[in-house]
Amino acid sequence: MDERFKSAAQMGDMNMTYTLIQEDPYLLDRIDCIPFIDTPLHIAASFGHVQFATEIMRLKPSFARKLNQQGFSPMHLALQNGQTMMVLRFLDYQKDLVRVQGREGKTPLHHVAEEGDVDLLIKFLSACPLSIQDVTIRSETALHIAVKNYQIDVLDFLLGGLRRSFHKGSNIQEKKIINWKDEEGNTALHIAAATNQPHITKKLQQVYSLLEQKDLSHLLKFPNPKMTI
Repeated sequence: MDERFKSAAQMGDMNMTYTLIQEDPYLLDRIDCIPFIDTPLHIAASFGHVQFATEIMRLKPSFARKLNQQGFSPMHLALQNGQTMMVLRFLDYQKDLVRVQGREGKTPLHHVAEEGDVDLLIKFLSACPLSIQDVTIRSETALHIAVKNYQIDVLDFLLGGLRRSFHKGSNIQEKKIINWKDEEGNTALHIAAATNQPHITKKLQQVYSLLEQKDLSHLLKFPNPKMTI
């Protein structure tokens, strides 16, 4: 990519960007042809240049889903760099950007579950409820990630949402999520028991009880011995 364009993205300089486009009308198209690249949107997202990033998305919407060479989308980079306003602009622009799978299949939702950012988690799930279904390359849900990273507040919110769904009667998908097993055959409850998290184990058991499972003991006896946290 043209070094002048990189500089414009780093500074959020829209005037320079249009000067470059006037010189080369296919500038954005050529960038988009590269499968994995730090686009101007990736750069602007990292620096938190919200207006610049919004204009670039308007000109080339596909950049919002493109991964760079490290396997991250612009929204991933905004999260990693603490650019909350940029993250929220991405969410406003297209709600399902929270489902874009980056490196190792992790989505922006998985990132906030891992980091314990409950405020963003609430916003993500309110905007795109189906994002709770996404799994990593290890077949981990946001529940697995929250338990593995000892994020009790995140788990409380996720379980609260599942319980509300149970009471409403629309619990088929919720049952699937709470019973989901990672690639080693472990549910979130297995992981909580195996890592000695009694508080979390109790919370998960309470949700399982809503599934009318009379005997929970089998869920605790055999967490996968090969499991690595």
